[in-house]
Amino acid sequence: MTDLTIRRAGTDDLPAIVAMLADDPLGAARESPDDLTPYLAAFARIEADPHQHLVVAERAGRTVGTLQLTVVPGLSRKGSTRTIIEAVRIHADERGTGLGTDLIRWAIDRSRELGSDLVQLTSDVTRTDAHRFYERLGFVPSHLGFKLPL
Repeated sequence: MTDLTIRRAGTDDLPAIVAMLADDPLGAARESPDDLTPYLAAFARIEADPHQHLVVAERAGRTVGTLQLTVVPGLSRKGSTRTIIEAVRIHADERGTGLGTDLIRWAIDRSRELGSDLVQLTSDVTRTDAHRFYERLGFVPSHLGFKLPL
């Protein structure tokens, strides 16, 4: 990870982040890189919440990855704090280079620093390659997730 920098995202990073979010069949159907207005509003909410950590990975001054960590204090598991890893994206040119592994390992280490006892994430059922990737990193598919659009 010597040539990789992981840092907190700023508003200048939004075009690159949204482009990565839109750069797959699922994201292409639900993201709008042409209009950053809703993303700017969401970014302001993320920045205002100390439990949110939106980061970008840079290589040679270029944004090549992103993810968001959310720290959730809870009562279950004897009052454990968990970190949710969300919206993991790697630039198409960087897939298969080990960047995803570096980014997730960074997120796990950062979660420990933030006092979390557990790291969890979800992955769309169609992303079978991602499922194998997360299992190689030690994640266990222990739960079935449900969503309800509002």
